[in-house]
Amino acid sequence: AGTVPEEPRCTVERADASLTYSLFLQRFAFSRPVILGGITDNSAFRALCTREKLLAAFGPFPVRLSTANTYSYRKVDVPFQEYGEPLLKPQDPARLGSDTLYFFGDNNFTEWGPLFQHYVPPPFRIPGTSPAYSFGIAGSGSGVPFHWHGPGFSEVIFGRKRWFLYPPDKTPHFHPNETTLAWLQHTYPTLPPAQRPLECTLRPGEVLYFPDRWWHATLNLDTSVFISTFLG
Repeated sequence: AGTVPEEPRCTVERADASLTYSLFLQRFAFSRPVILGGITDNSAFRALCTREKLLAAFGPFPVRLSTANTYSYRKVDVPFQEYGEPLLKPQDPARLGSDTLYFFGDNNFTEWGPLFQHYVPPPFRIPGTSPAYSFGIAGSGSGVPFHWHGPGFSEVIFGRKRWFLYPPDKTPHFHPNETTLAWLQHTYPTLPPAQRPLECTLRPGEVLYFPDRWWHATLNLDTSVFISTFLG
């Protein structure tokens, strides 16, 4: 219910398991994003991430929700079962980012740590960095508006997730308190072709790599489970 239509066009380069580490460093690590297919097998992790399994294992434990706003840092703590039932629903297009709560990135690793031990991260690293996981579950139409940080990978476990990316020197036009869904409906159609972002839809098992300081926004087309590996 509440799925968002998918745009079939993909302007992000793709690579498969034949991509070597040296080629990754040479072609993508410091210059442009890439979608990697077949580089990990997370079927065991996926089996633990069904709605029933997660509610049974973590229902009473607290999760920290963030607002879907580029510059807001408001956090709300609720038991996971309260998020997994009434709050996990399709995005209201008229709702502001500051009023939209989103489970992504702030987790109690003492309690959720055993789950993450089953995750197989992408095999590539950036020299001088160390990985940190960020786990998320979100309803259709939800997402994070444009922002940037260090490099990282993001893998879809369940659902489909649409990405929009701009290089560091090309700041996107967006309102920081507008959700990605509202931006897609109101701003995206007005952009000339030359001003459109790189974009693509990720499906389960696909991994997106984004370089340092690249602007990006996300939109969950379905109720989705996803995990990022930030390289800090």
